[in-house]
Amino acid sequence: MASLMLSIFVVEVVVNLVNTIGAAAINNLLWAIINFLPISTAKAAGEQRKLQADYLKVRRDLNSTSSQDEFAKWAKLRRQHDKLLEQLEKTKKTNEAARSSFDKILTVLRVVVTRAPQYFLPFWYATEPMFWLPYGWFPYWAEWILSFPRAPIGSVSIASWQLACTGVIALFSDLIVGIAGLLLNAKQAKEAPVPAQEVAAEEKKKS
Repeated sequence: MASLMLSIFVVEVVVNLVNTIGAAAINNLLWAIINFLPISTAKAAGEQRKLQADYLKVRRDLNSTSSQDEFAKWAKLRRQHDKLLEQLEKTKKTNEAARSSFDKILTVLRVVVTRAPQYFLPFWYATEPMFWLPYGWFPYWAEWILSFPRAPIGSVSIASWQLACTGVIALFSDLIVGIAGLLLNAKQAKEAPVPAQEVAAEEKKKS
């Protein structure tokens, strides 16, 4: 049962990480990483960035060109502008479709990796004891609660073990987030500029 207990713990850690970081943030990070790999989506993203840069350059030139004084140049830039805009819109639609498919795949993977085991394992191993309690250490009602729903009396059920893992992981997660927040606030306070009034007061004291 040690491997099953570890599996439950790992699943709950992953679920907590996803909930803490956020599914959208994880999707964005993975999408950014994938776009650095030599695959079709990365190539499309590179083309979109190049088109975006070219479009903005032509747009600036167009805005700075008078349609009355330099009509030939303005007309040429206008054609380039419209062509680049059309290409950019098509590229955006293609990349958005690819991103949508990517997000759907990640959603399915998250369900398979986290939610499915989170519900399937407690159901499948409901009658299996994770470990046995020392005999006579706990009253009958406590043994019954710890063995709920279908594990033998005197043992800890998988549901109780899962609940304990969830509580401990949440506690440590809150602790880590709290410590990180305190350290970040202390760093920001240390790097914050000294108010002008305090500087003036210090200079007045020195004088």
